[in-house]
Amino acid sequence: MGLLTSLLRAVTWWNGQTLNTQLWTWRNGTKVGEDGQGNIFYENKDKSRRWVIFNGEAEASRVDPEWHGWLHHTWEAPPTEAPLARKSWEKPHQENLTGTPLAYAPKGSIRRSDPAERRDYEAWSPE
Repeated sequence: MGLLTSLLRAVTWWNGQTLNTQLWTWRNGTKVGEDGQGNIFYENKDKSRRWVIFNGEAEASRVDPEWHGWLHHTWEAPPTEAPLARKSWEKPHQENLTGTPLAYAPKGSIRRSDPAERRDYEAWSPE
């Protein structure tokens, strides 16, 4: 790890954990589990605090619903011990893509690579 990377980690949080978070986790954290995206979940020794170290960008919508419930003390057992029952119609968890190139663009949107030709609108022109 280079000097610039260490400096950035000391003052930024959006690309993973800061040095202070890493130190806190090393001293007080117990690893509880990891989700499919590589995010690692911890709790302290008396189980009163829970946190996540993101693998990459720190975006809360990247946390799966079962881990979200555990982080917020909705249930005590982590998904590694008591996984949630999944319904057959449930889709896999997907992070919020708003504001990214992968965001949903309906048919006819100018953001699509193949925008449909609009026939329901005629531009006004003063004649």
